[in-house]
Amino acid sequence: MKIRVLIADDNSFIREGMKIILNTFGEFEVLATVNDGQEAVDYCRTHEVDVALLDVRMPNMNGVEATKILTEETGTKPLILTTFDDDEYILDAIRYGAKGYLLKNNDPERIRDAIKSVHSGNNVLQDVVLDKLKSVMDGLPAGQGKRTESSAHQEHGGAQQAGMQEAGGKGASASTGSTSGRGTAGASGTSAAQVKGASSTDYPFDRSVFTERELEVMSLIAQGLSNKEISKELFISEGTTANYITSILNKTALSHRTQIAIYYLTGKVR
Repeated sequence: MKIRVLIADDNSFIREGMKIILNTFGEFEVLATVNDGQEAVDYCRTHEVDVALLDVRMPNMNGVEATKILTEETGTKPLILTTFDDDEYILDAIRYGAKGYLLKNNDPERIRDAIKSVHSGNNVLQDVVLDKLKSVMDGLPAGQGKRTESSAHQEHGGAQQAGMQEAGGKGASASTGSTSGRGTAGASGTSAAQVKGASSTDYPFDRSVFTERELEVMSLIAQGLSNKEISKELFISEGTTANYITSILNKTALSHRTQIAIYYLTGKVR
């Protein structure tokens, strides 16, 4: 059964171009293309749409507002397609239920993999998005130290996806059928080794409720590592890694890995 997709973008060139690209892949059915968030919401209210690709800046209703309504009122999973200029919307989009945050300059195969991953129940955050969250944690103004899309593309080989599965997941990356590196390892500037010697003031949350190992796992999740990669980094089994993630979720009352990354970087649970 094909994945039913809606595309919302006020740029007709991007909108129709994305439709053509997705229709070249056999696993998608593009049900409709619309001009703004309100049209996306209206369509998804009356049709069964699996994944909605939403631009951020659109007239009448932007992609973040549409994400909130789609999450609350429909079964459609919102996937944000954006540019660096929209970085101030990241936290709101995630808070309102966006299942992914992806840059438009990605290769078609990466966008395909992201849609498939979101449809399968995973969340997708790119390493550059986690960089922006780290900037928020550090109190930097939006856009400070901003890189160009082309430089980020070269630096990260097209901006690798940081796959955020549910805690009980199998440790695969969010890019179904593709190989993902560490994503933000090195980019987000926080390593497991740094966690060990950090004081409580280095964290935007109360670290006293977590063990050192849990803090290491949280750090690696925030860097975009999968369960398998975390296990290799810490020399533990994938089952043990999953147990640590479950413990972290229980202590924070969070529900999935993406929220752990956001909590680690910003101290916010919603």
